[in-house]
Amino acid sequence: MSDSELDQQLLQAHAEGDKAALVRLYTRAADRSETGGDLDAACFYLTHAFVFALEIGAPEARELNARLVEKGRAHLLEP
Repeated sequence: MSDSELDQQLLQAHAEGDKAALVRLYTRAADRSETGGDLDAACFYLTHAFVFALEIGAPEARELNARLVEKGRAHLLEP
């Protein structure tokens, strides 16, 4: 999937209010940014994925929080 396709899917998921898709897509965008060496962008996307995961009670929230903690961008949430 190209960056523009990912952007389009993000826009569509926002328009549809599909928070599960937003968690998945923002995580994918974070992974791409991290692989590309852009830590700030990666953390931006991780934060969005984390917030949507929290909103829907997704199990991914714990892992997303841990990734942000590892990068010094958040505090670990208590279990």
